[in-house]
Amino acid sequence: MTAPDEHHDGPAGPAPGADELSVRDRALLALERRPWPGPGAKERAIREELGISPVRYYQLLNALIEDERALREDPVTVNRLRRVRDARRGRR
Repeated sequence: MTAPDEHHDGPAGPAPGADELSVRDRALLALERRPWPGPGAKERAIREELGISPVRYYQLLNALIEDERALREDPVTVNRLRRVRDARRGRR
């Protein structure tokens, strides 16, 4: 008999330790590091690879870049995303 599945937005993987990111969080960062050839490619990859909508992806990503574990895992990507976010907030 299998354990009941928890409902998540895509593969979160096993419960990480207190200082580790989940599989899903690592997948979000990995997808964000990739270059995209043109419009629509990233959104298609989000749906196909992560199984979530682009809106949900950006919600999760925005929360993730506030997590110090993400900063330790991928400082270049997290700092870039924070700069982009801060620049957008500054224009408002």
